[in-house]
Amino acid sequence: MTNAVELSAADHAASMAAYAETGLRRAADIGNRGPLRLNDAGRLAQDILDAYWKHGFYVFENVIGAAEVDELRRDIDGLLERAPVTRDATVDKHGKPAVGTEFTRPPFTFIKPLSDPWGGTKLLGGRHPHQMLQPKPAADAPEDVVYLIHGMCQLLESGLRLYGHPQLLAVAASLNGEDFVPFNDAIFVKQPGLGGSVAWHQDGVTHWESPDWNIGIHGFNFQVQLYPTTPQNCLWVVPGTHEHGRVDIKQRIADNGGSEQLPGAVPLVCNPGDVTIVNRQLLHGSFANTSPDLRVSVTFGFHRYQSVLGAKGALSQKSEEAYDAQRIDDRAAVIQVAIDARAQKYPDEQRFDYAPFRDRTDAFRWNDETRERVIRDYNLNDLAI
Repeated sequence: MTNAVELSAADHAASMAAYAETGLRRAADIGNRGPLRLNDAGRLAQDILDAYWKHGFYVFENVIGAAEVDELRRDIDGLLERAPVTRDATVDKHGKPAVGTEFTRPPFTFIKPLSDPWGGTKLLGGRHPHQMLQPKPAADAPEDVVYLIHGMCQLLESGLRLYGHPQLLAVAASLNGEDFVPFNDAIFVKQPGLGGSVAWHQDGVTHWESPDWNIGIHGFNFQVQLYPTTPQNCLWVVPGTHEHGRVDIKQRIADNGGSEQLPGAVPLVCNPGDVTIVNRQLLHGSFANTSPDLRVSVTFGFHRYQSVLGAKGALSQKSEEAYDAQRIDDRAAVIQVAIDARAQKYPDEQRFDYAPFRDRTDAFRWNDETRERVIRDYNLNDLAI
């Protein structure tokens, strides 16, 4: 599928200006941001819970400290430096074996600059029915750019430690219960003037027709922001859409005169160290990054145990096997190893108590044995619903 009108990157950036200004005003009116506050029981403060369930998102400010953000930046820069030189290559730009070739799932997803790889296709369950505008990149743009990096827990010890962050895991327990389980993780990279879009979509695929459907049945995603985000490169959401089941996205865009600049949307602008949380049923997306600003978002999500048990794979999963208790336990073990990895780095920080592994912590310490048994190729067991 191609765009009906070719648009230069500069024209695309200019076309976003008024929309961005309106979105920023709307975001300010809603609020829905502030420090991550827990109550005496170690769970998310009730007013934040209420705001999240009402709007379907929240921005937690200044959660990740500057030193940890800097470490994540350096490590991800190292991954990009050692990425395959092209999408089909096995060596990096220095002629050395590319990072991640030892893992079963290739870590890097490449796209054409400023493109929308999923919109208007049947990929990912066809959940991106409309293709976003794909501006024409600069003449000297590379043929391909990194779009996603998969497997942060096996590629980066800093990524594994982030996965065990006690406050973020407390949020997961607050929303999904003490037996919460993982979804997947990915690092979104939107390079200045090159980063692609993510077409408007709702993440959930499997449970829309469930008799037990509710506004939390498909879980949520965190995004840890490593650089300032702007309306031109950040995630946009349409507040409240998580409450109403499947949205007819193509009709919404048609009703908007064919424009993807949907009314009512707000940009999740952030500072480094801020963490957004977005309900996976919320209508959301992002535009091609024709701005001069880099965005790197470390993304990972969580489900309710009962939402996953017995469900069949969806999205990128090729297997039709149902997720049984063993599959769920194998994937959830990454959380416990991450908790211990973080405790080894930050011994003065109170570690999170993950209920499903409370009596098995000694078997899931972070060491060379669990690196091979639990962490290596862990994302082959992702729980995608």
